[in-house]
Amino acid sequence: MAKLSPDQRNYYYLIEAERNGIHKPILAALYSAHGAPQLDSGETGLGVYPIHRIPAADLATFAGQVQYAANTVRSITDRLTAQGWRGTDLWNADRGRYADRFIQAIAEGYSPPSNDTEAALLEATDGLRLIEAYLEDLTIDYQGAELPQNLVYLDGALLTFAERVPRYYQGLQFQRDALLEAFRMWRKLGSRQAVFAALQNTTNGAPPADLSSLDQPLLQFIFNVPRYYSGYPHQREAMIRMVQLWRQLDSREDAIASLRQNNSALSSPSIVDPALVAFMQRIPQFYAGRAEQRNALTEGVRLWRELDSRTSALISLGVSPQVFSGDVDRDRLASIAAQLDRELVNFVQRVPGSYQEKESQRNALIRMVQLWRNVDSRDAAIQTLLEDVRRMQTAQRGSPDAAPSPQPPPTPPRPARWTPSNIQIHASIIPNGNFTWAEATHGGTRMPPDQATVNAIIRIATLAQQARDRIGRPFRVTSWYRPPAINRRVGGASESRHIVGDAIDFYCDGLTGDQIYWSLDPWWPGGLGRYTSFPSLSHLDARGYRARWRH
Repeated sequence: MAKLSPDQRNYYYLIEAERNGIHKPILAALYSAHGAPQLDSGETGLGVYPIHRIPAADLATFAGQVQYAANTVRSITDRLTAQGWRGTDLWNADRGRYADRFIQAIAEGYSPPSNDTEAALLEATDGLRLIEAYLEDLTIDYQGAELPQNLVYLDGALLTFAERVPRYYQGLQFQRDALLEAFRMWRKLGSRQAVFAALQNTTNGAPPADLSSLDQPLLQFIFNVPRYYSGYPHQREAMIRMVQLWRQLDSREDAIASLRQNNSALSSPSIVDPALVAFMQRIPQFYAGRAEQRNALTEGVRLWRELDSRTSALISLGVSPQVFSGDVDRDRLASIAAQLDRELVNFVQRVPGSYQEKESQRNALIRMVQLWRNVDSRDAAIQTLLEDVRRMQTAQRGSPDAAPSPQPPPTPPRPARWTPSNIQIHASIIPNGNFTWAEATHGGTRMPPDQATVNAIIRIATLAQQARDRIGRPFRVTSWYRPPAINRRVGGASESRHIVGDAIDFYCDGLTGDQIYWSLDPWWPGGLGRYTSFPSLSHLDARGYRARWRH
């Protein structure tokens, strides 16, 4: 079997580093420095071997090697801490990494005590080699996140963040998850079940029926974090993980980078965006043309379009300026009101698709919620939206509290002729056809640069539709138009018709490429191909002559 790729190995390192509260690069360094034991998969391990009651089978896989190596690093940390090592002995805070002295201690190997059934026997290795491998992996991670060489700011920023968490905690699920993970890593617990047991002071690790009942002990824990912080690596990792989950960031390094400029626990305004969009989606269902509803929506239009007056907002919705002169009879006013209601609802229906998270747009929608719900202030409106988000997080599908299913905007009319500038990504390429521009352009990421490519895509779509109708099954397109650079990157031939735009690779559920080939071969006028290594895949192109091939 082939060895894992670096990214695949890194995946295992990340999981176990987070579980144990250790710095991930040390696992990559152990793999690089040891290169043993040899595993059945063709991989090599991290230098750990069974001892005491650990079954050999548990360390026979790469995942098992990483798990027990992480356990062992944590056990070494605990032993050294018990021997009087301080946080500064274990961690170089200025450089944001383990101290050389600690890495050297790991390199000396480790035999855990008999009562430690989670740590394995770690063989000794060359200390300088281990440090070099550790720094190499750390550099890759830190350069990817553009972290500075000096991380002296980090501990202070983490403590400030922790101090502010109780003030800004809203009881949202991702915030609670951030605190639960911080508690788990700080207390060196191996699972969420152990966290629940510790917080509820029971031996049963079942979660409580209402997770909000954990908020008070969690917030008390966070309140005490600055007082008890001693700079030990697992404490630091617990707080970094809390920041990562609180801010919903992609990685540990992103969390560290985010603290350089902002150490506040105040959540981003975007936290209410799902509730704002859901509110807009529900308005057409509940709009009854009442004066207060009309006023709320009109004010939202004014702010959204950044107009200076209500009159300007009404005119932008198609209301004639003549209305404001007062020279309009009652029947005409009723007709204008009905027209206004339709335009207001149309505006609201377009908002979910056009919302770009601009501050001005968000403020317009929050003001609309404030007026619609008749609350006193913007902050009160935001609180109602936060409550919406809380309900949405636990709502069952189809319940009134769940986010409504997104609705596409009305389909625009088809143009008389497709051009590079008027392509509608979800439209069928030919009238009443099955192939769409989304399939041809890889979801809009490979747009045709000129009219010739557009015409080529239409040409193959027309012919492929006939082929699809003959086969009687959908064609699942895997590749269509490929710009030259992408074609080279995926290993396409230099003369590939995919570059032109009139070639497709596809498969049909339940059929082999041979079956499709035999069915289409007698009449298909262009190129028809199949793949030896991919027996389900087929190729069609619209070249001007018959060509048949098998690659």
